Amino acid sequence: MKNSRIRLVVILGFFSIVGIIIFQMYWINKTFDTNEKQFNQTIKVALYNVAQKMAEFNNAQLPNKNPVEQVSSNYYVVDINDIIDANILDHFLKTEFEYSHINIDYEYAIYDCENNEMVYGNFVHSVEESKKRKKEQSFPKYDEYTYYFGIYFPSKTTYILYNMNVWFISSFVLITAIGFFVYAIFIILRQKRLSEIQKDFINNMTHEFKTPISTIAISADVLMDPEIKNNPQRLMNYASIIKDQNYRLENQIEKVLQLARLEKRQMNITLEDIDLHEIIKNIVSTFSLNVNDDNEKIMLDLKANNPVIKADKQHLTNLIYNLLDNAVKFSPEHPQICISTEQSDNKVSISCSDKGMGIDKKYIKKIFNKFYRIPTGNIYSVKGFGLGLNYVRNIVSAHNWKINVESTPDDGSKFTIHIHL
Repeated sequence: MKNSRIRLVVILGFFSIVGIIIFQMYWINKTFDTNEKQFNQTIKVALYNVAQKMAEFNNAQLPNKNPVEQVSSNYYVVDINDIIDANILDHFLKTEFEYSHINIDYEYAIYDCENNEMVYGNFVHSVEESKKRKKEQSFPKYDEYTYYFGIYFPSKTTYILYNMNVWFISSFVLITAIGFFVYAIFIILRQKRLSEIQKDFINNMTHEFKTPISTIAISADVLMDPEIKNNPQRLMNYASIIKDQNYRLENQIEKVLQLARLEKRQMNITLEDIDLHEIIKNIVSTFSLNVNDDNEKIMLDLKANNPVIKADKQHLTNLIYNLLDNAVKFSPEHPQICISTEQSDNKVSISCSDKGMGIDKKYIKKIFNKFYRIPTGNIYSVKGFGLGLNYVRNIVSAHNWKINVESTPDDGSKFTIHIHL
């Protein structure tokens, strides 16, 4: 799938998700408002019926206007217009709420004319028998009425939300579906990235193998010429070319095999005492012979007092060799490379620095990723598969070491590995 199509799918998916969430929140809020209005209406009707029953019991008449007044979101006052018997009021409230299917906790209090305050607090549970206790809510006086009671619903919001459980279940299902959609988009993008990496790797590997194979084939054709035996110098030159190209092929194949072993978790670490300075000197000597470049300069600055470390000899050799090879590849003209060691307390540090093209900060976090190659215009201008530094990171992690990179574009790079003794 093309990048433009994937980008379009992601953008449309994003706006669809945002739209769905907005609409879902809108309807939940709308439903809550509707349920709250319905609850308020049901409470007012129930309290009006309680007021009528109290009036009939007292042989009194209710005020002309509606005796039920909603003072706040969950506080109501009811004008009885006569003396209120607390036990009778408690009975009427329970029976009327039960009849109206109002299963919610509430607390009520009655206005006392003599003391000019709200008295007798009773808290009633929706599923238990009423329990008399000290009021939790401070009931304010309502100056417009003389004989009235106030009723407070402390869990009104919770009660309404509980009755909206269908909406919350649907919201959970919706969020789950959105989660799966986002995960699917993530998988699509990840698979696309892996597909592009695989394609680049195959193209790069084909190019890397094709050049030495072609060179070997041409050299072999020249060596098959019967006249070449009369020119020993030419014979040696082409034999040297075949050897160099064969070494190049072996090196590239070894890197692919290293990747395969890492993928299968077959990287066995065998720790032994190793003289780090001796390893470095041997690697530099071998590397210089294989490269055969008079312009290449590899300097050593080995300052560690105790260079003996515990490490896997083969993997440590490959690690340093990969750092050297990487430094040469990114120093296109007259490579100047320095390998140094330092020691502090119980730690030895080995650094490989160059004066090459350097690395931009935005790429530093990516250079250890498998197959990653820093963009340099021409993808084949710098040889390799993008496996060297990935291998280095895996070896460093396997030994519980640490690695850090310092680099400035056009001023070179420095890779430092910290080894704990």
